[in-house]
Amino acid sequence: MRKQSESPFQTVKAYTKAGVDVDLGNSLKNRIQDIAGRTHGTRVLGKIGGFGGFFRAVFPGIKDPVLVASIDGVGTKLKMAFDAPSGLKAHSSVARDLVNHCVNDIAVTGAVPLFFLDYIGAERLDPSVFKQLLSGFASACKAAGCALLGGETAQMPGMYSRGEYDLAGCIIGVAGRRQIVDGTRIKPGDVIVGLASDGLHTNGYSLARRALFDKGGYHPEQTPPGWKRTLREELLRPHRCYLHALQNCMGLFKGAVHVTGGGLVDNFPRILPEKMDALIDTSRWRVPAIFELIGHLASVPTEEMYQVFNMGIGMALVVSEKDASEVQRRTRGKVIGRIEVGSRRVRLE
Repeated sequence: MRKQSESPFQTVKAYTKAGVDVDLGNSLKNRIQDIAGRTHGTRVLGKIGGFGGFFRAVFPGIKDPVLVASIDGVGTKLKMAFDAPSGLKAHSSVARDLVNHCVNDIAVTGAVPLFFLDYIGAERLDPSVFKQLLSGFASACKAAGCALLGGETAQMPGMYSRGEYDLAGCIIGVAGRRQIVDGTRIKPGDVIVGLASDGLHTNGYSLARRALFDKGGYHPEQTPPGWKRTLREELLRPHRCYLHALQNCMGLFKGAVHVTGGGLVDNFPRILPEKMDALIDTSRWRVPAIFELIGHLASVPTEEMYQVFNMGIGMALVVSEKDASEVQRRTRGKVIGRIEVGSRRVRLE
């Protein structure tokens, strides 16, 4: 007698037993349109859920438009969200981090964000976590004026520990070709204006967790002496979005550095012309206590700290000396250094 094939219901049930709940995934994805739709304007065509997102290539006021793209993740900062108290809304926070990080990466070129796509890979889907992540993506996109165009959600039991997930995001923006900022106009005598960060942003968390929890013996819910936040709250502070600050002084800065992994030491050379150095006066701002504590507990040399962490400066702009005061006023930044003849490196003093 020929064996009867499994029914669709039986197939789904077997997959669920293997750790992938297709029905739950479909149920959660049905909610995406309502949340993501709040970020859509007239240039977004179609609905969420197809094989591709549609965005009309209409760029009013931009001559010779050039698309600018970037992709990134949140790294091990996610570890601080996995077991955080529900009141912190940590999953929504790290989702906003991802969008803001990506927005900043293209904003330094003078680009305006158009749309963002996310990727969530999880051990299994948790409805409350999924809702927080989606809300975080949408709120950050709306604040930056870009559309949450779509994404991918993958359930992968065996790839992640229970309750864990990974995030990645891709952003597409646009800039007028003649308005692209790439550092080529930087020259000796230009001034560096630094914009404050909100803690670690999304970089250096592997070293931070090792220093604070493994070496220092701290617990995430502890509040170090003199602090107003617990360590978990400090480490979950949002990655600041600098888009509006940069837009406020568009045309005044010759180069911009998003201070992420690699810190000021490794990121600044990415925009420096040949035979020029960035001289950073580290006495011009107060390094936040979190960095001092990490450096002390892990015995990290000062040079390495500035190569791993932002050290309190999340964005740096290179401007003409005559424009420095105006840029400081518009961005609430402060002068932290200058450009000198050199060999395309960063010098700390």
